[in-house]
Amino acid sequence: MPTTDFGFKTVDEQDKARRVRGVFDSVASKYDTMNDLMSLGLHRVWKAYTAMVANVKPGHKVLDIAGGTGDMAMAFADKVGVRGQVVHTDINLAMLKQGRDRLTDKGILLPTMVCDAEHLPFADAHFDVVCVAFGLRNMTHKDRALKEMARVLKPGGKLLVLEFSKIAPPLAKAYDWYSFEVLPRLGQWVASDAASYRYLAESIRMHPDQHTLKALMQESGFAHVDIHNLNLGVVALHVAIRC
Repeated sequence: MPTTDFGFKTVDEQDKARRVRGVFDSVASKYDTMNDLMSLGLHRVWKAYTAMVANVKPGHKVLDIAGGTGDMAMAFADKVGVRGQVVHTDINLAMLKQGRDRLTDKGILLPTMVCDAEHLPFADAHFDVVCVAFGLRNMTHKDRALKEMARVLKPGGKLLVLEFSKIAPPLAKAYDWYSFEVLPRLGQWVASDAASYRYLAESIRMHPDQHTLKALMQESGFAHVDIHNLNLGVVALHVAIRC
């Protein structure tokens, strides 16, 4: 049986999606609160920067993968106008419901669907922009997912991958202490779930660094990939153009 990582654990490939789903089922109701606390609100700045770089225009079709509680979908919905479309997707139903309810409460009605990024149910060359924010590291086969994102993008279309990444070496020790000592305690206090936030810290360390991910994206059908390091590499935005 092929295996893969689930944080620092090695699990059967077919079991990873179930385990990841369990993590997000557990934290969905407190996800936004925890994001604000553990990033000191910086996740909002990172997402706003991603939306700016996306440069979505009226009439564009945008796919939000691993869209969760809807931050990116909300940002894009303001840009596409009545002729455009934003499709809000996530593999996790609990997260998707949180996002759908937030969007609806703000009067934003978007197509919302449970969707596996490794098997996207969309036609070839359908979207102008695809975005995945803080979701790629949880995917079992990142290469398959990236190839699917390339498939559904129009030639010249843009992929934006916002993800935790490799921090600058001088900060690594302090960042490790925060990740493995503070985050699980914060998760236990706010979400009654230390294990899920321990997985978060581990999954970040198992995710490819900036240049490894760039190479993987180039191998997956993207002709040009730029890396935007944010906050000394705590997060990196990879911006790729479809061949």
